[in-house]
Amino acid sequence: MNHRPESFEILPGAGASPVILHVPHSSRFIPEPVRSAILLSDEALDRELDHITDSHTAQIAAAAAAACAVTPWRFVNGLSRLVVDPERFPDEREEMLAVGMGAVYTRSTHRERLRSEGFDAGPLLDRYFHPYAQAMTRAVEDRLEAAGRAVIIDVHSYPTRSLPYELHGEGPRPPICLGTDPFHTPPALLAAAGAAFAGFGGTGLDSPFAGTYVPLEHYGKDDRVAALMIEIRRDTYMAEPGGPAGPGLAALAAALTALVDELAQTAGIS
Repeated sequence: MNHRPESFEILPGAGASPVILHVPHSSRFIPEPVRSAILLSDEALDRELDHITDSHTAQIAAAAAAACAVTPWRFVNGLSRLVVDPERFPDEREEMLAVGMGAVYTRSTHRERLRSEGFDAGPLLDRYFHPYAQAMTRAVEDRLEAAGRAVIIDVHSYPTRSLPYELHGEGPRPPICLGTDPFHTPPALLAAAGAAFAGFGGTGLDSPFAGTYVPLEHYGKDDRVAALMIEIRRDTYMAEPGGPAGPGLAALAAALTALVDELAQTAGIS
């Protein structure tokens, strides 16, 4: 693979599995050359990482994968989203540019200045963002070739209370938010997720976060690629903002296992 070990990790699953568990925001790691251009003090940066990191989501995905009857593939970002956010559009299509949080953030969760005025994002996009996108595209194409379909399940979390950067933070904040796409989220996939995560006090759709991640090569074009974002409200499994996981983690991993096992057996979800 043509990437540095710290950038991302692709953990193989069963050859016949169509499922990719995508974990883009679980890491706090920032390489020192990137850290040097971030304006926050070390203490302020630690606080920002507490708020912006989807803590323990890689652990949830790993525990779920280990228990699955048909092991899914996992694509795990090894870098903090403060390096680059691989799920943003890298251009003017990204609505989060309005708050300085495009593919390379210039503002924090509390809208403080994160990088200097006029910061050149190009080197970070070239070094981290584009290789990540290319590798994810290849991972999806591998699943299409091997299984005839690909199902991307994004594993995220979000805070119980909205943060100033959120563009849609005034909406419902259910224990489990399911992010959907009108082209890539078929009803059967949504129903399977709703059933799997029914035991956590309620699920909601596209609030406070909406959409799914699909590589641009396939986005809106290939209906063999299905996608769903699972946003877990953090009070269901951890101490906020950046504290340890609690007993809810195991229950969430079991629910994710149930969903993946259902997807592996259901050829119609594609």
